Amino acid sequence: HTLDQIGRTFGVSRERIRQIEERALNKLRHPIRIRKLKDFL
Repeated sequence: HTLDQIGRTFGVSRERIRQIEERALNKLRHPIRIRKLKDFL
């Protein structure tokens, strides 16, 4: 899906979807979260 498609689905702008995606990826890259994910997987 494109950012435009996702934005239309949720009623927000493409830019807002991009911001949410960036925030989520930054959270996943955090060292503590990486360790917890490795333990989980």
